[in-house]
Amino acid sequence: MPELRDINLNRLLVFATVVEAGSLSAAAERLGLAKTMVSTHMQRLEAEVGTTLIVRTTRRSHLTEAGQTLYEASRACLRTASDALTAISSASGPLRGAVRVASPIDYGALVVAPALVALQRAQPQLAIELVCGDGYVDLVAERIDVAIRLGNLKDSSYRSARLGQYLRWLVASPEFLADHKLPRSPSGLDEVPFVALSTIAHPYTLSLIGAAGRRLTVRCKRAFVANTATACRAATLAGAGFGLLTDFSIADDVAAGRLVRVFPSWAGEPAAIQAVYPLARQPSPKVAAIVDALKSHLSARR
Repeated sequence: MPELRDINLNRLLVFATVVEAGSLSAAAERLGLAKTMVSTHMQRLEAEVGTTLIVRTTRRSHLTEAGQTLYEASRACLRTASDALTAISSASGPLRGAVRVASPIDYGALVVAPALVALQRAQPQLAIELVCGDGYVDLVAERIDVAIRLGNLKDSSYRSARLGQYLRWLVASPEFLADHKLPRSPSGLDEVPFVALSTIAHPYTLSLIGAAGRRLTVRCKRAFVANTATACRAATLAGAGFGLLTDFSIADDVAAGRLVRVFPSWAGEPAAIQAVYPLARQPSPKVAAIVDALKSHLSARR
């Protein structure tokens, strides 16, 4: 059984870089080392741990089970060391270095991007990368420092910080309302064309909450379906049907009259906006700065 004193810990950095870069050549370029040196480090690391970590073929390479275990541990060690170095440097100077932030597409464009721009102006040595997408993001595999999640969290392995909450409003375009007679109550919306988001669990089911906590579930008929919230907003603006859309994405449209709230005393149930980051005793100074910047930006928008 290998012991920690038998392993050159510098090789863990090389190993993690090889895994993330996808090849010895790419890792060598990232590390500023010769490919032969990277290969030597990998061979010696495998000898030190006493097992094969990466299986290589002519076309591809993949981690063994032992390699996956060591990679996850290596990433945790390297992240902790990086956070410690950042904390030391930030205690006596500005934040610096790279930080990757993930967000849903519409929220990233409308809220997160402006907040991060303001932060980068205040911390010009901080290299921020915003990664937007509506699919699930694996923070460790995709090297994400902090991810913005809308709704209930399912990741028990991550820490989180609550940023705020959002609502979903029932809205339609003036053109749509001119051509369609609305029912007297939201329970009749099952007969009105609806713009649905296909990526949620029940695209055609509305769970609404009204005054005094009254609750209502409506099964809508399909009029238009799209796989992003941005496309659903565009379809609703174009008059495809009514939509149940996030307040942060359509508040300006409602204010300008491009969309009209229908049954304004009813809305989707409040849902949380949260920042999640890998498990650690404390968030790194960079992650803490991202969270604080978002909280400040959201406070200013109220």
